[in-house]
Amino acid sequence: MCAHSILLDFLMDPTRFADDNQRNVIFKTIFGELENVFPQLKTVYEMATEDGYLYVLAHNNVLIITLRFFNQGVITINVEFYQDEGQEPKLNYTKYISIENILKKKLPAKRSKLLPSIKRGGILDIYLTSTDERLLEYDIDKLVFEQQSEFQKIQIVHSKTLGNMLVLDELQNIAESDLIYTETLMQRGIENYKDKEICILGGGDGALLYELLKEEPKFVTMLEIDEIVMQACNKHLRSICGDVLEKRKGANYEIVVADCMAYMKKYVKEGKKFDYVFGDLTDVPISDTPTGEIWDFIRTILEHSLKLLKPDGKYLTHANGATCPEALQMFEEQLKLLTPPVKFTKATAFVPSFMEHWVFYQVSLA
Repeated sequence: MCAHSILLDFLMDPTRFADDNQRNVIFKTIFGELENVFPQLKTVYEMATEDGYLYVLAHNNVLIITLRFFNQGVITINVEFYQDEGQEPKLNYTKYISIENILKKKLPAKRSKLLPSIKRGGILDIYLTSTDERLLEYDIDKLVFEQQSEFQKIQIVHSKTLGNMLVLDELQNIAESDLIYTETLMQRGIENYKDKEICILGGGDGALLYELLKEEPKFVTMLEIDEIVMQACNKHLRSICGDVLEKRKGANYEIVVADCMAYMKKYVKEGKKFDYVFGDLTDVPISDTPTGEIWDFIRTILEHSLKLLKPDGKYLTHANGATCPEALQMFEEQLKLLTPPVKFTKATAFVPSFMEHWVFYQVSLA
């Protein structure tokens, strides 16, 4: 049950509708083809605009079509209607294609583009965004869990191809399909975790802890602030976290529910050191400059993590999408400003639920 928006665009020679007579000829061509699909279609409104002309058409006062002529040579057709679950579709994709092909020839248009139905206002939110703000449509068919914690909005949704997926504040975090994310973050097969002491900052989905424990570390301490995230993942993402979020403590690991910064300061004061510190917290932000609350938080995490590393230790973290080179460059510039100085490498992996390549950093003392 949702509103559907079907979008059609035609690129024309702008001189083709430079005057009212030419525009009316083109309008009648478009109207005639739409009327073949929607009998008794009528024009309910029209007006000149600063950048062209607007028509509003209606079919049975249910389906609304907005038709715009832009002076720059673009014609847009937006078809909108509401469809209840189980209701016979008012338009199918084959019909969309047919309308596009016929109009492209009859106008004629230099180029045309059809966007399939965008579904809006439904119970399930099937759209998320890439790091560079491209719209991603998911095959989500079920909302498994939803709750607002003290810290964030938590959702677990089910995707037909990705399995259950954790979404925090409308951003995809990890899905059952995303082992590659965890393995790239921990550099499996490259780093040796056997008998090592490890600290995870964040990591509430439990995937990193679960995979690290397979490497026979000496001890892993995980510092996660959001109890509700762990409860939800323990119940609905067991394939990626096993039972570690249920037990919370084992022979070689412990999960501490707390603000990681408070514990990092405590560890620094105590002189505690780790072979590895993982930053499994916020992504590197997309911004014009490395300023603001999130950047301050990232710098603070970096500075304290270095103080917790043994001389040959490493800090490993995720950053952001490969399509955001400016943000990644700003992060690298922050690394170069650290005291003591550090060296770093990076790795990239395509993460299924992100639908894009993600960048991970490995930082060590120079």
